[in-house]
Amino acid sequence: MTERTLPGIEEHPDILTLRASSERATTTVTAQVLEGFALLAGLYLAASAWIVGFNATLPALAVSNLIAGLAFAFFMGGGFGSAFERTHAMSWAAVAIGLWTIIAPFAVSGARTSHPAMVVVSNVVIGGLAVALAAATSVLGQMARRRS
Repeated sequence: MTERTLPGIEEHPDILTLRASSERATTTVTAQVLEGFALLAGLYLAASAWIVGFNATLPALAVSNLIAGLAFAFFMGGGFGSAFERTHAMSWAAVAIGLWTIIAPFAVSGARTSHPAMVVVSNVVIGGLAVALAAATSVLGQMARRRS
């Protein structure tokens, strides 16, 4: 008697089609450039406390930026670099990280604490850039799904 084996879920035709369309979207030069800039933005965010110089004066914000920057870099470039077709799915989480980066100076340290202007400017600019890069990556993935 022979045993009958069924194919796994990873071989389902719908999943294969979805992966193929996602891979087409994220293997374009535009998507790879966006992901490269997003990786650099995440690394800057992680190191921004030491670059701008507020690691000693605002340690809670320094830790928040370090964690957010590493997570952003992981979601947008580093952690899923070998799986381009899945990177755009993580971009919505990266949008949330970018939004957190914008409000973090006030949420972490409290609104009453006076912040040096460079701290606020650094977080707002890199947070806005992170939101834009993550949203653009997500839009590329959605456009590819519509085309296929």
